[in-house]
Amino acid sequence: MACSGLVLALALGALVTATTDATAVKSCRGQAQKKASAIDISACEAAPCILKKGTTVSINIVFTPDHDIKQLRNRVLAKIAGIPFPFLGVDGTNSCPNIYNADGSTLAGCPLVAGTEYVYKNNFDVLPIYPTVSPLVHWSLQEGSIDVVCFEIQSKIIT
Repeated sequence: MACSGLVLALALGALVTATTDATAVKSCRGQAQKKASAIDISACEAAPCILKKGTTVSINIVFTPDHDIKQLRNRVLAKIAGIPFPFLGVDGTNSCPNIYNADGSTLAGCPLVAGTEYVYKNNFDVLPIYPTVSPLVHWSLQEGSIDVVCFEIQSKIIT
């Protein structure tokens, strides 16, 4: 009995350790959360994400498309007072060079096959020219104007 309690405690500890890397985000308005199975933003487990000017932030998104996809682009906006501003250097760029197979280490690129799990991995710079504000960050991977993956998280840009 004591042994099973120890095993349970170790299992719970491993589960907590394994899940603390995920970032809690909100799905985009009118979109199902199911489109991304996991999102990890470096040094950010919950809102608001602190984005320090002059640093580089990494993002990993695990997702499974529900249809075949030929091409994906990043749509990354900072919403300030309800007005969307593009994240320079990230918004509008090609997502395909940052798409990996489920193992996270083998480059997959595009096209993507429906029902197959992929990992989008990218880094973005928090530029010194960004204002010191608390924007709602909107991040989506789009095929044309259709969101394949979409989430939002409150953030805070600091010096």
